Amino acid sequence: MTLGTPRSPLHFYDVSLVDGFNAPVSMSPVGGGAGCGVAGCQADLNVCCPSALEVRDREGKVAGCRSACRAMGGDRYCCTGDYASPERCRPTVFAHVFKAVCPKAYSYAYDDATSLNRCKASRYLITFCPPPTYRK
Repeated sequence: MTLGTPRSPLHFYDVSLVDGFNAPVSMSPVGGGAGCGVAGCQADLNVCCPSALEVRDREGKVAGCRSACRAMGGDRYCCTGDYASPERCRPTVFAHVFKAVCPKAYSYAYDDATSLNRCKASRYLITFCPPPTYRK
């Protein structure tokens, strides 16, 4: 979250899966008017984490989901080097999976168009492990 200032009162906020995932979270403005949206991933991505990205606990249960950058490395997955621009860094198959399950969260480094929220709310509610929401 980037809070606004008296000269630029908009707040910018998002929930990102870019560096990995281990628990559902949502961020909701309290008030703020039109255009304020909910950022988050209210699904448990650990249950659908691709095996290449899984982080397992001592009992062998999936405890988190690594980023493709951390798991695979390379400029393509990390949006670095030749891929360090919105034009060159495109969503990978992993980013598509995460975006399908969590459309209101960043799924890759340049996912601004569908994931960055702007608002002038005076308060925000951040909820860890919120109940899942279902699309109709």
